[in-house]
Formats: sequence, C-alpha cells, structure tokens
Amino acid sequence: MRLPFFVYGTLRPGERNHDLFLRGRTRSEEPGLLPGAVLYEGPGYPYAVEQDGGTVCGEIVTALPEAYGELLVALDRLEDCVPGDPRSLYERVEREVTTADGRTVRAWVYVAAPAVAARLRAHGRHIGGGDWHARS
Repeated sequence: MRLPFFVYGTLRPGERNHDLFLRGRTRSEEPGLLPGAVLYEGPGYPYAVEQDGGTVCGEIVTALPEAYGELLVALDRLEDCVPGDPRSLYERVEREVTTADGRTVRAWVYVAAPAVAARLRAHGRHIGGGDWHARS
C-alpha cells in the first residue's frame, strides 16, 4: 500500500533530515495534523505518542512513485523501525491525518514504540502544542 507519510520532526521542511531523505523524492508536501497523539522530546528529535485529546502538527509527504520503495526502506532505517522487533524505537502505523483544507487522508506515521511510549509517559518531557517547530 503506497500511502503518503506524515512527518512531524526532523523530516519537516527546514529540519536537518528533510533534504537528506526527502529532497527529490516527493511529489507533494502539505501541512497536516495528526489527531490522537502528543509530542515528547527525544535526544534531538521528537516522538509522537498516541493519546486521546492531543494533536501533532506536521506535513503530509507524498513520495514520487519511482522513489516510494527506496524511501520507505530509508525512513524505516532512520526511525529505527523494524516491524515486529520490540527493541525498535518507532512503529510505522497507518493513521488518518487532516490536511489544511479539512480533508482526511490515510498516511504512514512513525509513532513511539510501546516500550518507548511507556517511558515517555512516565518520565518524558512533553512538547506542548504538538509542534516541533514551536518548541521552546
């Protein structure tokens, strides 16, 4: 299934991994929101943790068809996401995200893996407002 990606941290435009991973591989990038999640500070990058009542700001990135497979592998590697491995930092999940004009689309989102999410809920630093760009 070739879903767009919802990015909310270092893959957003202007952040360090955007040009390294996304430049030349995307057909479109547009602002979006992920409902049902909050952000926590990581060591130089954020984690989205699923939680009712929260919203995370980011971009909906649609890959070029010819770059999709390569990009999926590269992003899984970047996000330390190995499906089924409990040691992974992130899980890639399919979620509904909302575009700036109110449309809802299905997208891949990298959220904190269960063990990481539990640690963050107990001891993590919450990023109020759900926007990595606006963190203080």
